[in-house]
Amino acid sequence: MKAEPGNRIPVLRHRVSGEAMQVWARVLDDPNPIHVDREFVRSHGLGDNLINQGPANLAYLINALTAAFPEAFLESIDVRFLGNVFAGETVEAGGVIEAIESAGEHSRIVCAMSLEAPGRGPVVAGRATVILPNRKNQPVIVKGHLREWI
Repeated sequence: MKAEPGNRIPVLRHRVSGEAMQVWARVLDDPNPIHVDREFVRSHGLGDNLINQGPANLAYLINALTAAFPEAFLESIDVRFLGNVFAGETVEAGGVIEAIESAGEHSRIVCAMSLEAPGRGPVVAGRATVILPNRKNQPVIVKGHLREWI
């Protein structure tokens, strides 16, 4: 994709499954029953379906960034969780390039990002900054970390 302010990050759609939530719960060592027990969710007035883990929702945004800029290094991401994502929903992760700062041999690209639940609007929103080399196969050192570009 061409990196210019105002250009949209292509939308990535993800179907959220209860089975994946079970895996995330084990990986994250997350005992919260809202992710694994549908009856618990219902009995507490939180809806009719399991509620996805926040880190999984954040991962959908990061996946959209890495799909748009596969050669980039994620420098930072700062988001707010605005709503729940439920099993069975198809969410859409995307964004827009807000600014590009040239920093010598690389550029910083600042993006407004959001995860949308169709019919309900944004459920996660914030900003992310990626660092992109200005030429192919150029290593970039960022805050003491080296990322080699292949």
